[in-house]
Amino acid sequence: MKEMEIRIIEIDVDSIRSKLLSLGCAKVKEENQTNLIYDFPDKKLLNNKGYARIRIVEDLIKNKITNYMTVKKLLSSEKYKVMEENETEILSSEEGKKIFESLGLCLVQGIQKYRESYKFKDTLIEIDINQKDFCPFPYIEIESCHENQLKEVVHLLGYAMEDTTSKTIYEILKDKGVTKGL
Repeated sequence: MKEMEIRIIEIDVDSIRSKLLSLGCAKVKEENQTNLIYDFPDKKLLNNKGYARIRIVEDLIKNKITNYMTVKKLLSSEKYKVMEENETEILSSEEGKKIFESLGLCLVQGIQKYRESYKFKDTLIEIDINQKDFCPFPYIEIESCHENQLKEVVHLLGYAMEDTTSKTIYEILKDKGVTKGL
């Protein structure tokens, strides 16, 4: 699957949540996540703006835990961040870790995150609040297959496209002088 994605950083969470609800957006996710980032010892994936991940999701709406194994690769970040994403649900995060490790990957970083997701037409708006020692500010990710919907959501939330970025979270943190992490 290919997705276009942009971020708006350092948001007021309550204000964004209020705007999303006033627009009639449906809350589709509320979850705590553990994201385990894997790469080869030479950081081949991360150096090429990709990664392998095990995600453990505690779904606070459905009261269940789900595990995912994902590999992402950046295709473009000129106008929007365009990623190729291959993901599958797995029964056990431990088995997923063993698969990655048997392929020669090693755990690079573990990140805790709270995520709330809302749906507007075919577009997903996600409020992310990471553990403070990884990313000290909340942000939203807007993901869509439709450029016009990305722009519409940005405008409806009270922002301009100039307020958005296609940079990865690691590039944003580096620009802000937050050097913890990868």
